[in-house]
Amino acid sequence: MNNQTSGFSTIVARRDEFPSLKRAYRDLPLAYFDGPGGTQVPDSVISAVSDYYRSSNANAHGAFITSHETDAVVDRARQKVAEFIGAEGPQNISFGANMTSLNFSLSRAIGRWLDEGDEILITQLDHEANRAPWLALREQGIIVREVRILENATLDYNDLENKINENTRLVAVGYSSNVSGTVNEIKRIRGLTYEAEALLLVDAVHFAPHFPLDVRSLGIDFLLCSAYKFYGPHVGILYSKGELLNRIPTYFLRTQEAHAPCRIETGTLNFAALNGVSAAIDFIASFDPAPDSSHRPQRAMQQIARYEETLARRIYEGLQAIRGVNTIGPDFNAGLRAPTISFTLENADPRIVCEELNQKAILAWNGHFYGIRAVETLGLLERGGLTRVGVSLYNTEEEVDRLLTAVKEIAARHC
Repeated sequence: MNNQTSGFSTIVARRDEFPSLKRAYRDLPLAYFDGPGGTQVPDSVISAVSDYYRSSNANAHGAFITSHETDAVVDRARQKVAEFIGAEGPQNISFGANMTSLNFSLSRAIGRWLDEGDEILITQLDHEANRAPWLALREQGIIVREVRILENATLDYNDLENKINENTRLVAVGYSSNVSGTVNEIKRIRGLTYEAEALLLVDAVHFAPHFPLDVRSLGIDFLLCSAYKFYGPHVGILYSKGELLNRIPTYFLRTQEAHAPCRIETGTLNFAALNGVSAAIDFIASFDPAPDSSHRPQRAMQQIARYEETLARRIYEGLQAIRGVNTIGPDFNAGLRAPTISFTLENADPRIVCEELNQKAILAWNGHFYGIRAVETLGLLERGGLTRVGVSLYNTEEEVDRLLTAVKEIAARHC
C-alpha cells in the first residue's frame, strides 16, 4: 500500500466521528453531497460547543473565572484561524455572524474611504455576498465594474486586464466558485492589483474547505471565509492584512474596542461557536500525523484535497458518460478545480432531479446557490438553475457509485 492509499484509508476511517453519517432514509444510509452549502460536523466540534455552555458560559472581559475562560476561547479561536489560513497572527482575525454580514460592514467602511469616481471591480462568477455589498456603493458615486466570465464558467482575464486601471481602488473576487468549481488565479490577479495600487479582497468561503491557504504568500489584503463550510459552526471570518483594518473607518459603538481585530465586531460574539471553530481546525489538523505543529493545517489540507479530487474526478467523468447530462465548469485536467460539480439534465428540472435523488437517500442541491449572476450569464437561471453535488472529506467511492447509478436511472426516465 503506497502512502497516498494509506492516507486515503485513514480519511475514510474517520467517518465514524460524524454522528450524522449514521442516519438512514428509506432504509438507505444518507449520502451527503450537499457539502458546498455547509458540511457535516464531527463529534469533537459538537462537544466543544456544548462543553462551553456546560462550564464557561459568560460574557467577555469580566473580572471572574468564567469570563476569563471566555476571553481565552476567543483568543484561541483567533490563533487557530490565523494558523489555518497562514495569517500573521491572531490580531488579523475578526469574527462575525456570517461572511455576508462581515463583508457588508467592510464594504461600508471602505466606501467611507473612497471618493466619487473611484472604481471597484467585481466578477460575474461571484457569490452575491461578494457582489451586493460592493454594488451598493454605486449609491455614493463609486463606479463598480463587472468582469465577464467565459462559456466554461471561468474568468475572462483579458476583460479583467482591460478594466483594471489607475482609478481602481479594490478588486473583489472569489477564490473558488460554488457554482462551477472554478478556482481563480489569485496570484495573477494580485499582480494586476499591485500594478494598479489597488486592494485585493478574496472570498474564500468555497476554497477554504478544500485547499490549503496562505494569505501572506498570496499578498491578499482581505480574505473572508465561513467555518460552517469546513466542519465547524456557523461563524464568519475576516482576515485583514497588517494594520489595514485599523486604517479603515469602520462603524463601531462607543463601548467597542476601536482597534483591530475587534473594531469591526459589533455586538457580542458567539463564544460557544468560536470554541467549535477551534475544534474544527484541530480536527482538520489531526489528518497530518507529523509531530511538528507548524503549517500542520496546510499539510492536512493538502492530503484532504488529494482525496477529494479523486472522488470528484470520478463523479465528473461518470456524469459526462451519461446521456443527457451536461456538466458546468472547467475540466479537471485544466488545472486546480474545486471538488464541486454542477450539471443539467435534459428535460428535467434541477429541483425534480434533487427530489428523485432524495428518494435514494442522496442529498444534493438545486438552483443558483447565490451565485445567481453566473447562472444567469450562463443562460440557466430561467431553466431552474443547476443540480450541484460536492465532495467533502467524509464522502466515499461507494457513495459516488450510488450517486452515478441514481443519476443514470433519472436520465433514463427523462431523456
